[in-house]
Amino acid sequence: MEHQETVIILDFGGQYAQLIARRVRECGVYCEILPYTATVADILSHDPKGIIFSGGPSSVNIDNAPKINEEIFKAGIPIFGICYGMQLMAKTLGGEVESPEKHEYGHTEFYRDGSSPLFADVSEKTAVWMSHGDAVVDMPAGFGLIGHTALTPTAAMADEARRLYAVQFHPEVVHTPEGMTMLKNFLFAICECKGDWSMGNYINIAIKNIKEKVGNHNVICALSGGVDSSVAAVLVHKAIGDQLTCVFVDHGFLRLNEAKQVVDTFTNKFNIKLKHIDASERFLHLLNGITEPEKKRKIIGAEFIHTFQEEADKIEDVKFLVQGTLYPDVVESGTATAATIKSHHNVGGLPKDMKFSLIEPLRELFKDEVRQLGRELGLPEEIISRQPFPGPGLAIRIIGDITKERLDILRKADAIVREIIHQHNLDSAIWQAFAVLPAAIRSVGVMGDERTYDYTVGIRAVTGADGMTADYYRFPWEILDEMSRRICNEVKGINRVVYDITSKPPATIEWE
Repeated sequence: MEHQETVIILDFGGQYAQLIARRVRECGVYCEILPYTATVADILSHDPKGIIFSGGPSSVNIDNAPKINEEIFKAGIPIFGICYGMQLMAKTLGGEVESPEKHEYGHTEFYRDGSSPLFADVSEKTAVWMSHGDAVVDMPAGFGLIGHTALTPTAAMADEARRLYAVQFHPEVVHTPEGMTMLKNFLFAICECKGDWSMGNYINIAIKNIKEKVGNHNVICALSGGVDSSVAAVLVHKAIGDQLTCVFVDHGFLRLNEAKQVVDTFTNKFNIKLKHIDASERFLHLLNGITEPEKKRKIIGAEFIHTFQEEADKIEDVKFLVQGTLYPDVVESGTATAATIKSHHNVGGLPKDMKFSLIEPLRELFKDEVRQLGRELGLPEEIISRQPFPGPGLAIRIIGDITKERLDILRKADAIVREIIHQHNLDSAIWQAFAVLPAAIRSVGVMGDERTYDYTVGIRAVTGADGMTADYYRFPWEILDEMSRRICNEVKGINRVVYDITSKPPATIEWE
């Protein structure tokens, strides 16, 4: 990226490093996460205005605890240590850290001592979120006490002359209500950041960088219709226009009207060169008789790559491939420099031997920032707020053999579920909602004095924004009743509707 004011977050293995980064960006300051193993030269190469040490699960007193090179404290850059970051700062600079008899976890009353700029406009007594086994018992030379709690005499410390600050609690979590004030004090009063990071600013810098990188060559993008690939495609198109060709491989397992919406948006609204490959017959033929979920995934992934490669070969002078890689993918890969090609929306990663250089215009952004960027670029809300959708699509929401008839039934039922949720303004309360068709289950029913022997549809709706855990959504009975009546009345082939009330774990969100 072109140079802009940056704060570096050193990740010591805590669960909150990404949350700290999001909070810093909410303040309008660009930041990047580096592993604690980054060298001092690495860190300083970013010309940071400030450095934040994240929390971490280790004790600083064990042999293989994450360490930091003491040289970083001599660089003259403000540093803010949080939790483990405080203990590490203390120990590295000659203080003492011990495990106290009484530990503090969760909600704790914190009291300010003195008048540190870190706590400007923070109440004398405020609630903070504690989560630590060790505590600083002797501060390093040059440090003064700036805050305490009932059980932790040194809950915050500072060496004002060297602009080194540390707190034992977590200011980045919502359970520390004045935590954002503290972060802002560090960023603006102590680091003297301007706070000019914005999506508009990001678009201008990204466009300039894409133009420089691409030159006169052609670029290809695998478009799925999901938010990441859609935003990446529109941003790249804004930079290089017709040098970009999007390839939309339609495997036939998308939801009702989804393929049409993708084609309309990208050809009519944005005038992007789009190759729409309707490969539904080919995919259906390959999956004939296949019921094992992993086998379905592998066949769909391999065929997707094959189809995409076929189309890519027809375009001349393609040097670059656009991918919607996001910042969490980059951070979780353990390195912010690896250009590994991730799985294409679970469909099967594009192969390593594709002779393209990657363009990843979203690799510095979190998901909520990508949605914000999409709005700035004028993408329609139905794409921006699209729920997570598995790459193999409805193929893994039909439990059993996939047929055209079953796909049509599931599409209609799924559309009704989502339409009713939208009508009742529940979109923001539910993270994912869909219908599944367990094809092996047929049951006896009665419709208009006639005996039926038809399919059962399952409805799944969950809350939880990270995908790691989820809970089923508690619908009012009348909404479930409306879904059931409409599905049975409007979708030929269904005579029974059930609601899945299992959390994750023990169940997964998808049924396959």
